[in-house]
Amino acid sequence: MHIITFSFECGGFDPRLMRGGLSPLVWQLSRRYAAQGHRVSLVTPGHGHVDRLRAAHGIEDLPHLTRTRTVPLALDPEVWASWPADLDVDVTTTVHRLRLDGVDVYFLSNAYLDLLPDRLYPPPGVEGRDLSHFKPLVFQAEGLRFVQEYLRSEDEPAVVHAFEPAYHYLLPPVLAPDPFLHTVSTVAANAPIGQKVYRPQVTRMLKLFGVADVDLDALDGPPPEERSTRAVLSRALAGTRMHVEYGPDHVGLFPLIAAHADLVDFVSPGQRAYYSTFRDTPVQALFETLPVARTLRQRADRVITGGCAVTDSWLARDTASVDRHQVLRRLGIDPALPVFYHAARYAVHHKGQLELMRAIEELLDDGVEAGFLLRCSTGDGAAANAYFQSVADRHPDRLRLAWDLADEDTLFEEAACADFCVYPSKFELDGFLIAQAEAMACGAVPIATDQHVTRHFRHALPSGHPEATGFSVPGSFHDDDPALARGLAARIRTAVGVFAAHVDGSDPTYARLSANSRALARRFTWERAA
Repeated sequence: MHIITFSFECGGFDPRLMRGGLSPLVWQLSRRYAAQGHRVSLVTPGHGHVDRLRAAHGIEDLPHLTRTRTVPLALDPEVWASWPADLDVDVTTTVHRLRLDGVDVYFLSNAYLDLLPDRLYPPPGVEGRDLSHFKPLVFQAEGLRFVQEYLRSEDEPAVVHAFEPAYHYLLPPVLAPDPFLHTVSTVAANAPIGQKVYRPQVTRMLKLFGVADVDLDALDGPPPEERSTRAVLSRALAGTRMHVEYGPDHVGLFPLIAAHADLVDFVSPGQRAYYSTFRDTPVQALFETLPVARTLRQRADRVITGGCAVTDSWLARDTASVDRHQVLRRLGIDPALPVFYHAARYAVHHKGQLELMRAIEELLDDGVEAGFLLRCSTGDGAAANAYFQSVADRHPDRLRLAWDLADEDTLFEEAACADFCVYPSKFELDGFLIAQAEAMACGAVPIATDQHVTRHFRHALPSGHPEATGFSVPGSFHDDDPALARGLAARIRTAVGVFAAHVDGSDPTYARLSANSRALARRFTWERAA
């Protein structure tokens, strides 16, 4: 079978191209598909790294595939006030192939796809000011053209496995009529169910690809009446990270996918259950009024859980080979202390990093005997939060704060030194949380929020349960949540006590939780997920 993986980010083989859990998900699945004997083509932007990739990996230029074409943009006048409503941009796209681990990786490069080489993704504030905002849309347009013109074959039907709705919402409606291209749409992280895009933009793009029979009106239904339940709920949730209000000139991203993809894939059972109901969250009542809720019920047989995992290379490493004393001394942390570890992209609200830092500040100011190793990676490695840095500067012997992107060698070395890992994610935005799984696979005991989407880690079980792996704090749906900060501080204090009892041999709880954590995380393999 020919499997075409389609992703805005895929740098699981190169940390410079990795900004989060999506990269290892895409790359490891692609490798596993190839190992199972499938032909695998991965389509992704070059992100301005083609020359570096050529030097590092020996990529091959494909000049015969160079094309100059137009991408039609539609600009919302409410946002792009001084710009024309319709803008056609010409792009010359070159193609570069890397053959690695049985996968043909096709990097698409042009004036838009090479923008933002440090952060890869357009920053939130760029919309309305700079056309780099349309980089993901240009990728969809040029990626679709490349799939249709170069990878499609009537002799070999293909599955197009695309990742994250915001970066491939055009693929399912465009490819649905094609009997030789079948789409699988993976939701790796939980964007708000009401996330929308400017409707004239969707209309222009569908017209570009000759698609005329998509009923956009049916996807979201008519605008709610002013005093209807749906309107009241929408207004109540507006401004939260769970819901964004849009005007009638917008259309939902996920409804486009849910209605047209051959399969909709989630990366954990809890994520699938959550995104199909939004149970026990502030959005549940609103979700039940949306047409997409009915679509998911009607197409339940098309909704699957593909799974996620820890990389084979990570699982093959031996924590005993890491000199904990030496590594922690180099990082400025006392090896005699219990070490609490957090590694993620810098996402101050999604990842609960603000509340985590507030908890750490309280604990260190109180003299709690613990060390903290935090990696909040940014694209350029610069300090992204002055408050975070100030706490680290005041406690240099207890808190190590890193902002840079790290390779697997460094990440494993640090995770292997951790006694606990702390992942207080909020808003149920995670899908699987690979970073937590990696730390647990090294034996770190998790302290994490009790989310539907991460129940597979079993940290929310009572600590006395025979299958428990760690400790939990209640989930949060608020920015700068003092209750979450207090809960984290309390759980960390408890963990310090549990670890002390482990060290003096008076209580086996830590050893049991650590063994459970390691054993559970090591079950999440790509062989099972693929």
